[in-house]
Amino acid sequence: MTDKSRDDSTAWSPWTTNPWNLGQTVSSYFVDAWQRAILYADIERQVGDQYQAQRKVEVPNVLNFPAELVMSGLTLPRPVNYLMVRIQAPEDQPTDPSKRPFLVVDPRAGHGPGIGGFKSDSEIGAALQAGHPCYFVGFLPDPVPGQTVEDVMRAHAAFVSKAAELHPESQGKPVVIGNCQAGWQVMMAAAVWPELFGPLILAGAPVSYWAGRNPMRYAGGLLGGSWLTAMTSDLGNGRFDGAWLVKNFENLDPANTLWSKQYNVYAKADTEAERYIGFEKYWGGYVFLNDVEMQYIVDNLFIGNKLSTAQLMTSDGIRIDLRNIRSPIVVFSSFGDNITPPAQALGWITDLYLDDDDVRSHDQTIVYTTHDRIGHLGIFVSGSVGSKEHRKFASTIDQIDLLPAGIYRATVEETPDDDTLLNDPYLMSVRQSNLAEIAEIVQPDPESDRRFAAAARLSEINLAFYKSTVQPWVKAFSTPYTAALLEAVNPMRLSYESWTSANPLAATIHEWAERIGEQRQAVEQDNPLLEAQENFSDAMERVLNNYRDRRDSIYQIWFDTVYGSPLMMALAGHAPGESTPARPHPGSSPEHLAFVRQQMHRLDGLLNEGGLLEAALRGLFHIVKQRDSVDERYHHAAMRLREQYDTGKVDIEKMRAAIREQALVLAHHGHKAIEAIPHLLSGHTPEEIRLVASLIKKLITAVDEQDAPPEAVVKASEEVLGLFEAAAKQQEQAGQSANADTKPVVNTATKTAAKSKTAPSAGKTQPAAKAAAKPAVAEPVKPVVKSAAKPLAQTAADVPAKVRETTAKPVEKAEAKTAAPNKVPAAPAKAAAEKAAPASGVSSVSAKSPAKTSASQSATANTAAGPKQGAAKGSGAVSKSASTGGAAARNRQRKS
Repeated sequence: MTDKSRDDSTAWSPWTTNPWNLGQTVSSYFVDAWQRAILYADIERQVGDQYQAQRKVEVPNVLNFPAELVMSGLTLPRPVNYLMVRIQAPEDQPTDPSKRPFLVVDPRAGHGPGIGGFKSDSEIGAALQAGHPCYFVGFLPDPVPGQTVEDVMRAHAAFVSKAAELHPESQGKPVVIGNCQAGWQVMMAAAVWPELFGPLILAGAPVSYWAGRNPMRYAGGLLGGSWLTAMTSDLGNGRFDGAWLVKNFENLDPANTLWSKQYNVYAKADTEAERYIGFEKYWGGYVFLNDVEMQYIVDNLFIGNKLSTAQLMTSDGIRIDLRNIRSPIVVFSSFGDNITPPAQALGWITDLYLDDDDVRSHDQTIVYTTHDRIGHLGIFVSGSVGSKEHRKFASTIDQIDLLPAGIYRATVEETPDDDTLLNDPYLMSVRQSNLAEIAEIVQPDPESDRRFAAAARLSEINLAFYKSTVQPWVKAFSTPYTAALLEAVNPMRLSYESWTSANPLAATIHEWAERIGEQRQAVEQDNPLLEAQENFSDAMERVLNNYRDRRDSIYQIWFDTVYGSPLMMALAGHAPGESTPARPHPGSSPEHLAFVRQQMHRLDGLLNEGGLLEAALRGLFHIVKQRDSVDERYHHAAMRLREQYDTGKVDIEKMRAAIREQALVLAHHGHKAIEAIPHLLSGHTPEEIRLVASLIKKLITAVDEQDAPPEAVVKASEEVLGLFEAAAKQQEQAGQSANADTKPVVNTATKTAAKSKTAPSAGKTQPAAKAAAKPAVAEPVKPVVKSAAKPLAQTAADVPAKVRETTAKPVEKAEAKTAAPNKVPAAPAKAAAEKAAPASGVSSVSAKSPAKTSASQSATANTAAGPKQGAAKGSGAVSKSASTGGAAARNRQRKS
């Protein structure tokens, strides 16, 4: 006898030995089962009544927040059935007008709108909790006749523009959340009008339909293509019933559709009614699509998969290339999602980009995160996801917007108990990722792509055959009356219509349910018959899951066999053994290649250009780079320093541009960019330099106090702070020399204004005996990569003799200015804090240079500009210096 059977016999022993107990056990179970059956039937009646009530509402939705209409798509030049409403924030959670607005766009994939705000812990709830103004983009049940996908895309752009217009004080562009099918619609709009959109958050959005192992991707090929979609729209008199799309979703999980969902309500009839009725309000809210809309989606996305390789074009000839998107793209997917697995959510990245440099060359920031087990709808409606991932996206969106170009992976974990920087139960961390890591998730398969290309080709043939032979007859017999009849007998709609209060038995069932609620006799949880019921339910789920797995395996075998045959491959233009990809890479335009060359040349010149802000950013990037990941505590530490030094309002766009630029400089030049820090600091006072260094140290140690830093981080910190201190000491020495030899410097400057023929180079340090008044200027670092044109910072050896003569006298004139003692700006702490605070990748304001600078700035500007700038000035600079140099020197001497 096994242990399990022994345990079962032990569990039944009290009832088998006592017939009276056995009778009570059986009777109590059947009374409970009968009562639960009546309660379940009454719950289903309420669902049917709710379905009928929703069909009579003009704008049905499941939003859990009050809203007011802001803009209707019906008023646009190309009208659509979409509309934008503003979510009214609770009185105890007012929105901040300085924060960027959020737009939540719901999918039109068969269901009605509102899933993004279905619960308080949802995408809308997370945005409101973070203080952002929030808008919701929904739709009416019936489309505008003739409405197209491109019209919807233009409407989304208009809604985003309107949101930005309503918030002129916002610190950034609107954030747009695209749920499921709305994700690719939002991406299409952002690719055509990138200047309108802020960060994009794609939640469970399928963009690359051929990727992964999802069985739904085989449906188009197994049905012979999109001809069936066209016929369904024709039978609907030009409208496609979204209930058929929902039916496809339900077919993916027969165990849940046929058993688990209903059984869960039956087993928990006392507590599950409210949740189930609320969910069915969304799940049964079927909407319609135009025939041209649905055909476009199936042909170009579901079967053709053309969006992820930039094969789509608008009616006015503009190519829809997702690489044109300039705002960060956040991709949220789950391995438990059987509708949009991570491969379909991330496959567009491997389709579009060749390597990581290709991502950076298009100035694109991609952040992705994956969940281990949550289902497709759980991404939008799960309370745990809403209070965790969506809330962190909303609270850290400004930090995400400041990330340099590249691919990153975000994780959300519980905050350490001893943390003092973050008052939040969850902590978001971001680490550098790459295309290879995404390829491990997507697992691109060129051979599989060729089979899908063959299925797409067969779909085109069958659709053309249907349109030329059968479609005219179908349209001739289709009328509004026949379409309404087919709508009424749709099995998805019939399941709701068949059991409502209009049924003769419904009133009796409702009366019994009310009585049972007053005299409920629930069975004990240890009742063996209840345990047997649960075991039977588990067995049913296993049987249906095994059926699903076998069915999906058969689908895949059939698809691979049919479309992998030489005949089908030949239809797609592929010969056996051919290695040509089914969908070639979209390639690069001559304009983009020219832009990349221009940027590479520009990066060569940026090595020695900049000031405090650029030096601080390079130093922080160098330190942070030594860590495996960076979390949001850097941002909170920087914000505290910013408040402490009162840096004022931040220009997000300028700061974002500075961060992305310096990240590219560091990636392009490597450690040479760090070695150039002293040169960047040569035009600033020691006080400013030391203040910024102290801010960097405080920022790093604030996080290191929570987590012990790796040895590489310690070394990088010491190196950066050492460079800042060396630059400060160098400026101190230069200032002391200038103050000690003021008079000789004035005389020398007066003489050299008339006699000097050459000027010292900014790249070389002059001996103190020859140029005591000239501040020390750090020697520029030569770029690692040589470009066609010379770098902007050049040495005297690179400057022609004639040019050196023309630059000599302005330099000597600058030397005369150093006779006056160095003056410290009135508020160096504020200016330096504005430059140092954002170096962690958050926010800051670039401080202006002091009104009076040291002589090194003038000398460096004239010599580091290169031969082109010197030649442009020509002899005009010499004559101006000669005519005004003596008088200016005398005036300064009298002041001294």
